[in-house]
Amino acid sequence: MADKRDYYEVLGVSKGVADDELKKAYRKLAKQYHPDLHPDDKECEAKFKEANEAYEVLSDKEKRAKYDQFGFAGVDPNYGAGQGGGFGGFGGFDDLGDIFESFFGGGFGGSSRRGANPNAAKRGQDIRANIIIDFMEACKGKKTSVRVNRMENCKDCNGTGSESGATKSCPDCHGTGTVNITQRTPFGAMQSQQICSKCSGKGKIIDNPCKKCSGNGRVRNAVSRDIEIPAGIDDGQTLRVGGAGDAGTNGGPAGDLNISVTVRPDAIFERDGYDVWTDVPITFAQATLGDEVVVPTVDGKVKYNIPSGTQSGTVFRLRGKGIKKINRADKGDHYVKVSVEIPKNLSKDQEKLLREFDKSMEQKNYITRQSFFDKIKEKFK
Repeated sequence: MADKRDYYEVLGVSKGVADDELKKAYRKLAKQYHPDLHPDDKECEAKFKEANEAYEVLSDKEKRAKYDQFGFAGVDPNYGAGQGGGFGGFGGFDDLGDIFESFFGGGFGGSSRRGANPNAAKRGQDIRANIIIDFMEACKGKKTSVRVNRMENCKDCNGTGSESGATKSCPDCHGTGTVNITQRTPFGAMQSQQICSKCSGKGKIIDNPCKKCSGNGRVRNAVSRDIEIPAGIDDGQTLRVGGAGDAGTNGGPAGDLNISVTVRPDAIFERDGYDVWTDVPITFAQATLGDEVVVPTVDGKVKYNIPSGTQSGTVFRLRGKGIKKINRADKGDHYVKVSVEIPKNLSKDQEKLLREFDKSMEQKNYITRQSFFDKIKEKFK
């Protein structure tokens, strides 16, 4: 635990970072160290997992608040085990509530947690995964699979933790998971509740623990999950798959699987929400005389008539030729920005023809140029 880095340091952000900046920093690291881009690179894999762990905590408001107040001990109950306790050296106490509780019997909060039914159904933890897809796959959607590590009910013992499937109530706590402790304090004898040491707060005893799960009732497995990425999903969005997270305990529901989607940049298309932008180069003659050009869109090639006298940088709009909106039938638009390409390596004959053409032109043929020089004359007259 000594070499565990501060979560803010891992993501390269300050403590008061806004949610959007936090997400941007995480996405940058996820792209940089994603295992798909660095196969068999253990260092990149470790940094990727480190960034995932940091973002999972800091992106959750409740976990982030605990981390800001108590550090790693606030989000990891096992942190600091064997080092005098996880809270400021008060061995055996998890937080301030435990300290007050030990002296005053729960009058300062936390008693409900101590006295909670250990056999109550509990929802499983959410888990995270990352996936990288191409630009067109994001536009059209894709059926794929993602491999995740999740806690599942042990099949050998059906989640009971017992080799025979039988358990019995703990004789010390009588199934409550907690025991009453009387302590002498400067204020007199005080009673408090503590987790039962005999059953570790489970409220039940397993005489013959399952060999596969060591009596936990759950095992961690690497599983492949089929998912359907919806058409229109964008870079950085999260896809939630309900019930695909860790299995619950005592019959509780499973958590969710949250998949962070990274979309590879495209060489031709640039996305802006559900709209798409494309730069299309045209010749001087096409811009001057007008022409029919072929424009690539996410749905294939379309023809577009460029009017005569089109200036470089002009933007044309193709309605409904953009990206399909998630869970909707309509689409964004496609914007075509034309740029006039100036020819190079002209022959002498071509240069001669171009100069003759230029001499034949009048100022009225260059509206923008004429307006520019008129403004200069007005300014300096």
